[in-house]
Amino acid sequence: MISEATISTAELARKSVQYRRNILKYIVGAKAGHTGGSLSCVDILNVLYNYTMNVSPDNFTSPDRDRYIQSKGHTVEALFVVLADQGFFPESDLETLCRYQSHYIGHPTRKVHGVEQNTGSLGHGLPLSVGTALAAKLDGRSYRTFTLLGDGELPEGSNWEGALLASHYKLDNLCAIIDKNGLQISGPTATVCNTDPMDQKFEAFGWAVRHVDGNDVAALQAAFDALPLAAGKPSLIIAHTVKGKGVSFMENQLKWHHGVPSAEQYEAAVQELDAAEAALA
Repeated sequence: MISEATISTAELARKSVQYRRNILKYIVGAKAGHTGGSLSCVDILNVLYNYTMNVSPDNFTSPDRDRYIQSKGHTVEALFVVLADQGFFPESDLETLCRYQSHYIGHPTRKVHGVEQNTGSLGHGLPLSVGTALAAKLDGRSYRTFTLLGDGELPEGSNWEGALLASHYKLDNLCAIIDKNGLQISGPTATVCNTDPMDQKFEAFGWAVRHVDGNDVAALQAAFDALPLAAGKPSLIIAHTVKGKGVSFMENQLKWHHGVPSAEQYEAAVQELDAAEAALA
């Protein structure tokens, strides 16, 4: 964990704005990407990598590093931008995003330094994370495993098999985070396939659950500081987020699930983000 003396909550808030600007920059350059979901989850990644997790380019080969597995792999742009900022690879590499023969494709791949697992087939990240957390218990290791899921992937049955096993093996070294932005590619999650009340369902499976504002870095810090939420139980953090967060005309708009801004829209978005960063000074 990176101490509060190393990075302040104010610095985290500024990073979130900078990350959002870079997400848009590289999506526009690639002419492809999942804009809305990357903007909704980037605060979570920001706090995990800059504050909570013990993982860095220097210790990435250590068996004691914390693990992060991004189950909602389609929002890889947020992950790539944060990994570049952490120094896993030069940021200039992202200029090749989604280009022929580039490793920086539309989902996480272990060909990119800093990526733990290939993901993108929804419902796979939680089961992979359960196995990773169980391995730590069996090996007597202290590392923690974090995984980020989208609310739209929860109907996948593999999630619930993973949830059952995580509780059975008392994996209190596992934290799953749900990016609950309420929208998926084909509409609102509540109408496509409602999974609420997801807190009660996970609690019935034996998990400890906490709700948090997933776009508030201070609230996320407090939630991750509280881990494990209960001894002997896996932790679930339901992060209530806004799809397209940070750009007013993208927020809560279904078309930005994988929309790419035009030059004019990109300029307007950057102006908003510049103003947001200036307000934090």
